[in-house]
Amino acid sequence: MKTERDFDNGRILTLVLAMSIPTCLSQAVNVLYSIVDRMFIGNIAGYGADALAGVGVAAPVTSLISSFAVLVGLGGSPLMAIREGHREHEEAERILGTSFAFLLILSALLTPLFYILKSPLLRLFGSSAVTFPYADEYLAWYLAGTPFAILTTGLNSFVINQGMSRRAMISVMSGAVINIALDPLFIFTFGMGVKGAAIATVISQAASFAITITSLISSKARIRLRLTAPRGYIVKKTVKLGLSPFIIIATDSLIMIILNTILQMYGGEGLGDKLLTCSTIIQSYHLLVMNPLGGITGGSQGLLSYSYGAGRTDRVRSTYLHVQVLATIYTVLMMIFSWTNARFFIQLFTSDEEIIQLSIHYLKIFTAMIIPLSFHYNTVDTFTALGKSEISLPLSLFRKLVFTVSIFIIPYITKEAGSAFFAEPASDIISSLVSTTTLLIMLPRVLRERTSLGLSI
Repeated sequence: MKTERDFDNGRILTLVLAMSIPTCLSQAVNVLYSIVDRMFIGNIAGYGADALAGVGVAAPVTSLISSFAVLVGLGGSPLMAIREGHREHEEAERILGTSFAFLLILSALLTPLFYILKSPLLRLFGSSAVTFPYADEYLAWYLAGTPFAILTTGLNSFVINQGMSRRAMISVMSGAVINIALDPLFIFTFGMGVKGAAIATVISQAASFAITITSLISSKARIRLRLTAPRGYIVKKTVKLGLSPFIIIATDSLIMIILNTILQMYGGEGLGDKLLTCSTIIQSYHLLVMNPLGGITGGSQGLLSYSYGAGRTDRVRSTYLHVQVLATIYTVLMMIFSWTNARFFIQLFTSDEEIIQLSIHYLKIFTAMIIPLSFHYNTVDTFTALGKSEISLPLSLFRKLVFTVSIFIIPYITKEAGSAFFAEPASDIISSLVSTTTLLIMLPRVLRERTSLGLSI
């Protein structure tokens, strides 16, 4: 799709649609890795509900692994695009090469570390005597694919930010199709249960990695991947810029942990396990809604970074506005679906009518403020794309802080376990108001500063 001329002079709406829509679809399909696993696991005869709760307890660990890939991917890829927009092609290639080496190092360090910490983390994250064996078995096999998970997620950002959103979408979709095909085969036909779901995920992630790496070394890539020793100054800048999205994903894991713990604490062993099952279903749906939203707001980061590097502040403003319109339309549609067709989604996971009714009720609460949340997502991703982590990071931390405070205070006041689900809409609306106010004040200042610098960055 995208040549330098497209980024310099192409119609903003066309570019935003061409970059954000494939990335949105990629994120939606990427969520299917976990959702399809959970859907099949929840329908295992005899112990599906307990196994589903166990996989839900393991989810924060898998999310935490992804956050390290995001640290490098969303930290390095905007830097690459900014330098390319500033006509520093060799430096852009150095950033890509350094980021690849950084991801390899992280994979080598994190894989054995999580194996060592696996059992203590699962117990800490709220697994009961009933759910622990399922969580432990699933995670033990999932961790075998940690290098594929980290490299695919991290490198896909570099594919997207040089305009190859379709290639990134093909990579993710191919893995999802393989996962969907292998899950029933391994889980039911071969009788492998939760272990089969994890193995299917590892195989699909390996396939996605092969496509991603091929895209970056092909002649069609504007910025090609070349093996290089990591440069310290690039790693430092990457970590600084990637810290905001890293904290978003990493603290999502913390949020899941806290939510599971509160539900178990106030619900007790009987109701607590049922609410954990509901929480697993609701969080699966929430991922299916919010990850594509992140694809919309993050998919055009390459265009924002390139335009900022080239000194085209008018195109930065226009890109932000077009992305916000697209994100608002998407969240309105998802809000309507959430309040009218939640049962359809929930029934994919369980046939237990009590769990279905509980899940419908709490899902509506959990997603009540996703429309204003689109403004928070777009603001954070915009400042990240412009290299302004000193703005995006505090905004990310603020939302997590509001959630954490809310999830402790609300159940304490109500003495009802399910009231913990109100923490999500509370943090969504408060953080959105703060983010939008910050954008209105800070974005004009950032762009004026960029204009005054001329072409130096």
